[in-house]
Amino acid sequence: MTAFFTAPDGARLAYRDEGEGLPVLCLSGLTRTMGDFDYMLPHLPPCRVIRMDYRGRGQSAWTGAGSYTVPVEAGDALALLDHLGVERAAVIGTSRGGLIGMMLAAVARPRLLGLLLNDVGPEIHRPGLERIFDYVGRNPAARTHAALAAALPGVMPGFAGVPASRWLEETRLHYSETDQGLRITYDPALRDAFLSAFDGPPVDLWPLFDACAGLPLALVRGANSDLLSQATADEMRRRRPDMLFAQVPDRAHIPFLDEPGAVAVIHEFLRACA
Repeated sequence: MTAFFTAPDGARLAYRDEGEGLPVLCLSGLTRTMGDFDYMLPHLPPCRVIRMDYRGRGQSAWTGAGSYTVPVEAGDALALLDHLGVERAAVIGTSRGGLIGMMLAAVARPRLLGLLLNDVGPEIHRPGLERIFDYVGRNPAARTHAALAAALPGVMPGFAGVPASRWLEETRLHYSETDQGLRITYDPALRDAFLSAFDGPPVDLWPLFDACAGLPLALVRGANSDLLSQATADEMRRRRPDMLFAQVPDRAHIPFLDEPGAVAVIHEFLRACA
């Protein structure tokens, strides 16, 4: 069941807290909601799964482009753990969520039991960024979930073997069907925030990755990812030879996290965190 807490600046943010055992904080992608992890949940061992809708997404309050940043969202994640009385948690971060996870490792390392990165690293490959530029903050042209699901295989070339039912699940998770057509489930101002974050000199994020030293660390990469290059994944593994790793075939950005290789790494990661 969805509940709400109040962020330090007064924003009303949505979250779910389900299960018992090892606390696992799941942080979703840029435009996504806590539904990002629906496919993964049935494959988890018994644990306490904590999820949230970032500000401006899903059921959380819209607070303006200036607040849609990784540092603010990292602060919100810590505020949620404080609200729930959780001292330390394992973090599973998908895309944007992985950047937030690395930020937490840098600024609040004692709060982390470990970090699993889903198809993201300290260098963002330009082709993936440009693809996100094209769609973020914009409603799709398709007017129904069914129409968009039928179109997705043609616009997601890095994916293969995905059943039509999964594409339909994806559209229902990430778009609302209205009389005016499909609508995004987040504040359109997220586009301004995203573009401004990359309108300047590149920021070196490797220190955030290196801040994970000593923590259990895992990486899941889509073999066809256009956001996390093979070269970046190789360098991450060179710096952390102990990092658990799965390269998921027939997946681009992002793996769904219910693929066998991803599930195996998630289980091994959670054992390390426990």
